[in-house]
Amino acid sequence: MNPIDAGAPNGDFDDVALLAKAAQARKRVEDAVAVRVVGQHETLEMMLVALLARGHALLVGVPGLAKTLLVSTLAEALGLSFGRVQFTPDLLPADITGTDVLQEEEDAHGNLRRKLKFLPGPLFHHLVLADEINRTPPKTQAALLQAMQERTVTVGTTTHILPNPFQVFATRNPIEQEGTYPLPEAQLDRFLLEIHLGYPTAVEELEIARRTTSEAVGTVDKVLGRDELVALQRLVPRIPATEEAIQFAVNLARASRPGDRGLPSDLAPYVRFGAGPRGSQALVLAAKARAALRGEAAADIDDVKALALGVLRHRLVLSYRAEAEGVSDADIVARLIASVRV
Repeated sequence: MNPIDAGAPNGDFDDVALLAKAAQARKRVEDAVAVRVVGQHETLEMMLVALLARGHALLVGVPGLAKTLLVSTLAEALGLSFGRVQFTPDLLPADITGTDVLQEEEDAHGNLRRKLKFLPGPLFHHLVLADEINRTPPKTQAALLQAMQERTVTVGTTTHILPNPFQVFATRNPIEQEGTYPLPEAQLDRFLLEIHLGYPTAVEELEIARRTTSEAVGTVDKVLGRDELVALQRLVPRIPATEEAIQFAVNLARASRPGDRGLPSDLAPYVRFGAGPRGSQALVLAAKARAALRGEAAADIDDVKALALGVLRHRLVLSYRAEAEGVSDADIVARLIASVRV
């Protein structure tokens, strides 16, 4: 039996076909997005990992790196609805969740009656871009947290279910910190991945300059439907992971915690808090999604290693000494990968 069928509810070969479709979908989505976005191939792959794993992602990069364009183009290529929220200090929870409004309606007898009607906010889309998420106060961040965790929003006494799929891609500017609010660790932990976008290469920037200063705008083809995407998302948890990969993921998360024997002694002064159990869960689930995108029937240690930085970096709380000595979260994760054994 193929390993992918071992976890299938019906034990049939549908999962094998879905696995092949996942690998094909990755290439088709990359080609569709490339019509509008130059470069950022690794970023797109990480976004697809988050999408298949039904996780949210935090995009970190300076302005002008096509973060908004990436999310909107991805939604277009997948045939999903797209919503954008520009987070500002005066944004209220109702501005993103929606609100109840009082309306007058005429009944069959011609009498006017008042009733509450729910007007959905911008969260009621498949892909939501939360732009500069750290610019809004904690009360609004908490409303977004419920949506991310429970995929529902509560307005008044009524709970409304968000569309399926529902994914949040939030952005954060790593440079400008004036007028921002820190993201609580509980909210950061809800993000499956933190994805850092780098500057384009010289060749890519030349192509960007050509495209964005001409009249021609590329048309993005819809290469995957909502139902197909949901089927692929349901496939990911059924993909097996090797026991070594699961053990490595758990050891890696545990080694990030001060006081654990796995944390190298020379790193202990730089780490205040490490990843919790959700970190090891995220490592395994993201590894399965990465394996699916490559058409592989099982996730292995290489998948865990490839995603360790994106999964763990925002779950580490570094000390003041780390900041003073220029030790970054990427440095810590790289050392952990090199030192942890199965």
